[in-house]
Amino acid sequence: MKQHVNLQAHSPQPAKPVPRGQVRRISAEIWKMKALYLMLLPCLIWYFIFKYLPMYGVVISFKDYNFTEGIFGSSWADPWYKHFKMFFESPYFTQLLSNTLLISLYKLLFGVFPSIILAIVFFECRVSWLKRWVQTLSYMPHFLSWIVIYGISIAFLSETTGLVNRWITEMGGSAIPFLNGTEWFRSILVSTEIWKDLGWGAIIYLAAISSIDPTLFEAAKVDGASRLRMIWHITLPGIRNVIVLLLILRIGSILDAGFEQVFVFYHPRVYEVGDIIDTWVYRTGLEQMNFSLGATVGLFKSVIGFALVLGANKLAKRWGGSIW
Repeated sequence: MKQHVNLQAHSPQPAKPVPRGQVRRISAEIWKMKALYLMLLPCLIWYFIFKYLPMYGVVISFKDYNFTEGIFGSSWADPWYKHFKMFFESPYFTQLLSNTLLISLYKLLFGVFPSIILAIVFFECRVSWLKRWVQTLSYMPHFLSWIVIYGISIAFLSETTGLVNRWITEMGGSAIPFLNGTEWFRSILVSTEIWKDLGWGAIIYLAAISSIDPTLFEAAKVDGASRLRMIWHITLPGIRNVIVLLLILRIGSILDAGFEQVFVFYHPRVYEVGDIIDTWVYRTGLEQMNFSLGATVGLFKSVIGFALVLGANKLAKRWGGSIW
């Protein structure tokens, strides 16, 4: 006997309409939270105007952009990858890419753990007035501009008048070119950023630690666990997802080595170790009015950053933490 195939079972089922009752419930929930949605609206408008609308400008990466003719009036580049080729075949490309990656990786590796440690110290501190004072002092540098921080760095690290070099010379040593030497420049960039954002970065970790169920710490005390044991087995696992999330976000911007900081600190003597992609684009692209080159590099960085975020998120799923 021939087997009859139920064609109706394999035919695509039409989409079921959303019940009116469910629509009313969603509408009522939105109306109930209308104040929160109104507070969110300016942020969404800002993102739409300054993040999504400018995306159409990426087309100038494939055009010989002329400021007077505009984006759509400018002629297409011949070949279409002309500006990409100009960037990749630049004699400085390898140096720029290596400098950018090294500075970003140094900041990533050495900048994450101090904030976590500081957040744990704040949480474990039982002297409330000392905790408040240290928190305030650690947050303050975040609100200083890089110009101010560069001035502070000169006051301490200048080869001729810096306080540190004065101590070194008074003890019989030779002055060290902290800001002018290629050996120290990257270390200065990393250390000043850690100092600037140490307290600010600890805020997120401290909030995550405060959300851990306090009964876990009480049960650990009853079992005779020390403070270090509780930090290792309760505190750190409790903020693991937050650490993974922030790492993924920072990995996505790994080609952004901190333009403002590097632009303020660097000079021709340290281009070899301090010149990054963004500073080169500023000099070669924007100062020479080559906007197509600047857009090309921006598109290149965005594609690489997107790929890194996807890869980091996929890798993070193995440890039980991811963005999506």
